[in-house]
Amino acid sequence: MRWKTTDYTGWGRALRATGRLARPERLSTLAGLMRDEPSPAIGNGRSYGDACLNDGGAAIRTVRLDRVLSFDPATGTVEVESGATLGDLARLFAPRGWLPAVMPGTGFATVGGAIAHDVHGKNHHGAGSFGQHLRALTLLLPGGETRRVTPGDPLFAATVGGLGQTGAIATAELQLLKCKGDVMIVTERRIPGWDAFLERLDASDATYTVGWIDATARGDDLGRGILEEGETGSGLVTQRGRARAVPFDAPAFALSPPVVKLFNAAYFRRVPAAGRTVVKPIQDFFFPLDRIRDWNRLYGREGFHQFQCVVPVDGAPALRAMLERIARSGLASPLAVLKRMGPGAAGLMSFPMEGYTLAVDFANRAGAQRLIAALEADALAAGGRIYLAKDALSKGATIRAMYPRRAEWAEIVNGIDPEGRLETDLVRRLDLRSA
Repeated sequence: MRWKTTDYTGWGRALRATGRLARPERLSTLAGLMRDEPSPAIGNGRSYGDACLNDGGAAIRTVRLDRVLSFDPATGTVEVESGATLGDLARLFAPRGWLPAVMPGTGFATVGGAIAHDVHGKNHHGAGSFGQHLRALTLLLPGGETRRVTPGDPLFAATVGGLGQTGAIATAELQLLKCKGDVMIVTERRIPGWDAFLERLDASDATYTVGWIDATARGDDLGRGILEEGETGSGLVTQRGRARAVPFDAPAFALSPPVVKLFNAAYFRRVPAAGRTVVKPIQDFFFPLDRIRDWNRLYGREGFHQFQCVVPVDGAPALRAMLERIARSGLASPLAVLKRMGPGAAGLMSFPMEGYTLAVDFANRAGAQRLIAALEADALAAGGRIYLAKDALSKGATIRAMYPRRAEWAEIVNGIDPEGRLETDLVRRLDLRSA
């Protein structure tokens, strides 16, 4: 296997690394790499911060390991290599009546990455997290040992949501979710403010729900936005257009406060006051930004940070205060999302917990970094936690307080990888593996 030294970044482009990357095309090659030179697997590099970076070291990109190994159309179980993307699985199996049970906001996430972060989707309130639909996985440990891991095994709980610290995931057996077809029937409603938004989220019985929030709105309009409730369906729909690419890094004024405020006001009004129901291709509902290739370049050369937290249900007032802080700052981008989460989580370091999750993007500027630090303190005080798949700025003490089972996870991980060969920049920055 040839290694290539290159510069690379996470999706947020605010943090960078230089190191050797390998791109194996066969599972046997991946096994040889883990035997001879154990290194963290980083999938498609879609985590926003430094979870997918190993500056000065080596890393294994698994995107060429993307084969479907078996599928049972009667039960909806599928075995795939870890580099298969969730978008490809959705395109392949939705016409057959099955979907990945949990899908995050991008179809470019790999199965291995979805396991490593125990991702959640628009149906977490009902379906739980990705790892809860994982029947088994094949793990390549440092040194080359192959181990089949199933729920109930402590190694399973340390691997799901475990940031790739137990080994390289080679294959995964997934339980897909039955669907009615390859389109989404989506009801869109304007929500006038924060209290009404939470009330609607709590009352919704839709399979999939997600809210766009105008993070620039203040006063009586604070928390206004658009709630989307979706169900799978079948029927004719306009064919999805070709993805367009952002050809250059946008200048700073493109996301200046006046521009963002005007955009958000127009976006809020795009849905009629009475609401509407539309039919969309599945990809447009689950992965709307995938239609814009390299959309992260809209934040300019310095990149961006995403703040995403979850707070328990009784922490909703604290989340409202965070949104007020964001609105006063004038730093928010148009990308702000609110979702209701259920209790489902599969790993010791899984992010999901029952409550509400808010995600907001900020261009990488000094003011945004100070704001995110304040928001993280608010989340901690409310009994919440930060999503490590998006993090680039947190401090180790804060994260260790947010994840109460971290020490249990670290003990398992350090037993598997005592030399720390699988550590990434994020794990080192947050000192996650300390005793």
